[in-house]
Amino acid sequence: MVGPTLCVTFAAGVLALAVAAPSHAIPAFARKYQFSCSTCHAPFPRLKPYGEEFAARGFRLEDPSQEPSRATYDVGDPWLQLPREFPLSLRLDGYAALLDSRGEPKTTDVQWPWAVKLLSGGQISKNISYYAYGILEKGETIKLEDTWVQCNSIFGAPVDVMVGQFQVSDPLFKRELRLSRNDYAIFKLKVGHSPTNLTYDRGLVLTWHAPAEFEVVGQIVNGNGIAAAEENFDDNRFKSASLRLVRSFGPVRLGVFGYRGQSGPNQGPKDRITYLGPDLVADLGERWQLSLCYLRRSDGDPFLLGRHGAPLVTKGGFLELHFFPQGQDGRWALTFLANRVTSDVPNTEEKNTSITFNYLMARNFRLQIELLRDEVRDQNQLAVGLVTAF
Repeated sequence: MVGPTLCVTFAAGVLALAVAAPSHAIPAFARKYQFSCSTCHAPFPRLKPYGEEFAARGFRLEDPSQEPSRATYDVGDPWLQLPREFPLSLRLDGYAALLDSRGEPKTTDVQWPWAVKLLSGGQISKNISYYAYGILEKGETIKLEDTWVQCNSIFGAPVDVMVGQFQVSDPLFKRELRLSRNDYAIFKLKVGHSPTNLTYDRGLVLTWHAPAEFEVVGQIVNGNGIAAAEENFDDNRFKSASLRLVRSFGPVRLGVFGYRGQSGPNQGPKDRITYLGPDLVADLGERWQLSLCYLRRSDGDPFLLGRHGAPLVTKGGFLELHFFPQGQDGRWALTFLANRVTSDVPNTEEKNTSITFNYLMARNFRLQIELLRDEVRDQNQLAVGLVTAF
């Protein structure tokens, strides 16, 4: 185990390191509208309901008359909305970590830069917007992650369409808005040789904002992630589809998610994959928020060997609890995250617990300290950093 004295000494020695957290609401929007980050975030990158609604509208205000005229040029063409300043933001991501594994010497690692991101997003026209970023991650060359175009209120109906590259899990929980370095394991997990999980994929999203706090989100995706193309991006002629139903009851949001698809080359065995499960978010006053997610995944042939018989089941989820001692606009935020996943497939289990302490040194500058216990790998990890966005 990592001793308390060593933890404090290590934390004090690495406060100069910086790490920026990802978010769909980039600082360029704060500059455009001259809003504080706290208008949409509490704390950043976690979104308030106002921030979620702003993003869902395609990064525009609810009242069009409040859009700042200074933000665009008047070129005399009603079909062209030309911004005076190109919306661009930079994110840097780095960590200092201490790893303690049973039977092995303790190791320290300066993980800088872990990632560098160049982000852009905004309006193209009245009902069309975009979002994109390029990332250099873990010393690799630049690649694209979230990259999409969104059309709102199709034909005046409460229906939005998005096409491009995105995370399949976004309608449930947006991984890039979490306050912990520890991740939602059930979304990231891959089973056997199948490339399918609930993170990045390419496809189309259809959202219906139904009456009475009810929302329906459908997706059609390739089902094989965002690897580089050979002849085609999709090596499988069959698409994957998902459906998300969610209903809000005051401070409680209750949802259910289903996914059906298959992976594998056009010629040869296929792995037929399903996900199904509920989730819940409960705002427990101003200072507490509880999130729960459970998913059951089944794979027919995850190793693509021509297997027959009952599907192999992987099931689990996470519990996430936020505590804001001074309220959601205060300086402190504490997050407890527990992941539990079991599977019929060997070496697919996940079981970890983390506690993350966040302190806002400025509205867009956050100290982060995280303690992680990984029971499957019998490891303890301490990570310290500073979170900023500009």
